[in-house]
Amino acid sequence: MRTVTMYRPGAIQNALCDFDRYFEPFFGDSLFSGVAKASGRLPAADIRETEDAYALEVELPGYDEKDIEIHVDGSSLSVASKQEEVKETKAEEGTWILRERRGSSFSRSFKLPENANAEEVTAQFKNGVLSMEIKKREEAKRRAIPITAN
Repeated sequence: MRTVTMYRPGAIQNALCDFDRYFEPFFGDSLFSGVAKASGRLPAADIRETEDAYALEVELPGYDEKDIEIHVDGSSLSVASKQEEVKETKAEEGTWILRERRGSSFSRSFKLPENANAEEVTAQFKNGVLSMEIKKREEAKRRAIPITAN
């Protein structure tokens, strides 16, 4: 059941996006969608649906909660971050021989399903994993209908 899909603002960035749409997993997300700067990689995300809410977990090793921004705009949930590269300021600190750890930024957006309550989103960050819970609207929750006999 596809209740949440990837939000893609603007034009398609490259030809792989067209191909990728045929193979989108749950939530319409993949390695080629969204925006990833510097490293060219998007953080991995897992999404679960429970009876009362949606749970979204994003792997962000090396990030700090102060570097992460979460925004809800209508039916779109965005997670973004920008890590600034530390610049050398002193000549006595030496010259880099190999430098693979640089500043990076990313932005991922998810379109919330109609039954999600955008007003009730909570987030926690622990051990490099951002965990968010998006509650479902009360009227959209599954409920049992009693049957009466005549």
